[in-house]
Amino acid sequence: MTWRCTGIRWNDGLPAIGWCAEGRGERSSPLAYGQPLAFAARGERHCLGVRRAGKRTPCPTAVTVPGRAGNAQCSECARLDRSFSVAADTNAADPRTYRVYLAWFGPEMVKVGITAEERGPARLLEQGAVTWTWLGRGPLMATRRTEELLRAALGVPDRIAYTRKRAVRGHLPAAADRAREVGELHARAAALPGWPESLERLECEIADHAGPFGLDGLPAPARVLTAMVPGGAVVGRLAGAAGPDLHLADGLVVDSRLLAGWELVAADAGATTAVPVAELPSPSAPGGQDGLF
Repeated sequence: MTWRCTGIRWNDGLPAIGWCAEGRGERSSPLAYGQPLAFAARGERHCLGVRRAGKRTPCPTAVTVPGRAGNAQCSECARLDRSFSVAADTNAADPRTYRVYLAWFGPEMVKVGITAEERGPARLLEQGAVTWTWLGRGPLMATRRTEELLRAALGVPDRIAYTRKRAVRGHLPAAADRAREVGELHARAAALPGWPESLERLECEIADHAGPFGLDGLPAPARVLTAMVPGGAVVGRLAGAAGPDLHLADGLVVDSRLLAGWELVAADAGATTAVPVAELPSPSAPGGQDGLF
């Protein structure tokens, strides 16, 4: 039986590595900052199938997936996923209550988005939001219209590339400064006309993820994993985590989306990191969209 990595899972505000095995469901391994990590990829990377409503349907063909792909799915499973996706606007009839939020990732990096109310702040943790607040709650289409209204009126996007987010994590302004920026945007948003009548507005209650992410002890990100390869090893000490990223004490950032689909085993004694990496751009360098947000 092969347990394959599914990437980071945020459970009750804490990071864990997820695993799945056909016929055995899913499990997770909690992560603790300061712990050593030493793992290697074995075999080939395979499609993880489709996960919906907490259950995973295996890929019928178990095809291989390129090591550099940000998504551990074949094209057919990815298409099925998007056919039930709120983010892709293919599930407009979802009857659940949704919330609109403002999320701050770094200086001049604020976005507006929506998430199902039942998920709480999980979506903010998954995206790597450092500071954030709710704006309103209501039916899906009302929150979607509010999202579009705020994007246009405030001049903020609904997506920010992970390349930009991770580049600034080692040198963020003080918590009070980022809270002030989010609070000012919340006030501007609340003063705008045109909010849907079915949307309940929420007071500004700013939350900060410096603790869950381990930001106080985070080294400046210097390099990022660009692909896992058969036999490739990652060895280091875990300093923190944010969104899908594992931050190691030596400045290496491991994007766990690239671990998904691999069978990961303990690295050999004495092994060192041996995987393709790229130098991270300076925080002031422009970042392009990387397709997953």
